[in-house]
Amino acid sequence: MDILSYRSIPAVLRDNSRKYAKKTAISYKRRGVFLSLTYEEFYERVLMLARGLRKNGLEPGDKVAIFSENRLGWAISDFGVQSAGGITVPIYATNTGKQAAYIINHCGAKIVFCSTRGQYEKLFSVREEIPGVELVISYERFMGARPFPVFSQYQLSEVGTPLSPEDTRLIEGQIEAITPDDILTIIYTSGTTGVPKGVLLSQYNVMVNAQYGVKQLGLPQSEQTVLSFLPLSHILERTAGYYVTLLCGNHLAFAENVTQVIENMAEIRPTSMISVPRLFEKIYSRIHESVHQQPPSRRRVFFRAIEIGREYVRRKYVSREPISRLLNLKYQFYDRIVFSRIRERFGGRLRYFICGGAPLDKTINEFMWIIGLPVYNGYGLTETSPAITLASAGEVRFDSVGKVFRDTEVMLADDGELFVKGPQLMQGYYRDEEATRESFVDGWFKTGDIARIDGEGFVYIIDRKKELIVTAGGKNIAPQPIENELKLDKYISQAIIFGDCKPYLVALLTPNLERLIDLARDEDITYIDIQELVSHNRILELYEERIARLNKTYPPYKTIKKFVLVANDFSIEGGELTPTLKMKRKVIYEKYKGLVDDLYQNNGNGCQPTGARCGLPGESPKKSLNTHNGERS
Repeated sequence: MDILSYRSIPAVLRDNSRKYAKKTAISYKRRGVFLSLTYEEFYERVLMLARGLRKNGLEPGDKVAIFSENRLGWAISDFGVQSAGGITVPIYATNTGKQAAYIINHCGAKIVFCSTRGQYEKLFSVREEIPGVELVISYERFMGARPFPVFSQYQLSEVGTPLSPEDTRLIEGQIEAITPDDILTIIYTSGTTGVPKGVLLSQYNVMVNAQYGVKQLGLPQSEQTVLSFLPLSHILERTAGYYVTLLCGNHLAFAENVTQVIENMAEIRPTSMISVPRLFEKIYSRIHESVHQQPPSRRRVFFRAIEIGREYVRRKYVSREPISRLLNLKYQFYDRIVFSRIRERFGGRLRYFICGGAPLDKTINEFMWIIGLPVYNGYGLTETSPAITLASAGEVRFDSVGKVFRDTEVMLADDGELFVKGPQLMQGYYRDEEATRESFVDGWFKTGDIARIDGEGFVYIIDRKKELIVTAGGKNIAPQPIENELKLDKYISQAIIFGDCKPYLVALLTPNLERLIDLARDEDITYIDIQELVSHNRILELYEERIARLNKTYPPYKTIKKFVLVANDFSIEGGELTPTLKMKRKVIYEKYKGLVDDLYQNNGNGCQPTGARCGLPGESPKKSLNTHNGERS
């Protein structure tokens, strides 16, 4: 589809409602069962909501906040607000009432959509701080005291009252009035490094990004079923998953939540998905965990299959060398007896993933290609709608984020920071001219990421500029590659490196509890709870050995001298992860500051109540533990 032949996203939906009238547009789960709306039904609900919003005073250009997790109501609200001429302002469902209040006040939203009673209670808790809110629209009906005028979305849409020809004419007239330069949405940055900034994205910004992304990928877009689980408040899922799917006339299904994604994949059987690296790290870990439970003979078959698959994909997709008949037969054999069975666990129909949000580790990416679940890496920011680069079907480098989009220019500053120009660039930060000016140099947008570009035009993201570690010895170190290496270890779930202005690097680790509990059983380690387990001397010996092995691959200044092991994995609920599963370095440091500082100040003494610590790996060699042949996973 030529998306750019239209003036706006609602105009594409209008035509798709006629072209694909009886085709499934959106599926969502309710009371344990997936239900669906066709394109015709979805568009009707959008027009009904637009009708209700206009009756309640929404004017073109008004901002409307959406405070909700992914669900059908979110999609109806988004398209309904746009169709009525408004601007959507998403708020992450995990935000607190205070965080939501800042966004609502800054953008000047008078209307707020919220999903549940819980979200409503967050608004209620800050009622005095959001005096400009005139109407709250809930996706669920609930009873109780209501300091705001509250409607359910169903009530506001007057679903029981059919659209009249006049209703349709008025709303579609408003859709026709939308121009490519009109603001589609204001998306507020996470604010982990300061006050959130509202990124202004136009209809054209998002549409050109969707169009160029589809062309760059170079894969057929017909008859797709896309499972959506990243928050729609994030531009990656919104553009590359949600909009691309619906604008191309395909089927979009909403996962129940982040924790149910793999189970929902088996139910929906998607053909493609948008994700961030954490999902692939989990898949990688889960597959190896399953293999770990198998008899030795089956484990040997699996690792032989991986060995053959690695040679096959490197020849086919990277070096593009001829594949011998024998290698092809071997790969087809192992694909049939090993890899196809893995793919069945994820629905059996997946053609590909698109990954963004952070660099994906090369080993994990290559593994996904080996098992027949290819991952196409991309790169971008909220300010770029989001994509700047994307891998394509004919050109793959497992550690690259692909090549630059058409009509897009990039260059590297003297310090390696990536600068960009292109049609996907934001219109600026809302009500913040100073921040807008500071983000540009001679018309180039400063991404804040350190990158390199090879001779073939492939872009490689090294790390965030602000996250580079400069040790006391003056060494510049990018932490993400080291952290990704650590997370490949079968006993490590999450890892974060510290060492800025310090004499050496230290690591904060969370364990893969399933593996750790198995090892404790095999080694007859007794413990009362997980806290005691991660503090056990024999467990610390294990992690010393794993880190010492990794340290051998790095020069001395990049080695990890000490580490601390904490029992609880990082999570969104705990505040350590963003809604898109990226680590909040500042938050994690503040939360575990005592433990980290102790590694420098007191050699880690006294850390056991909240975490286990270790000094230099290999300082005091001890009895080696059974590490199940040392395979990395």
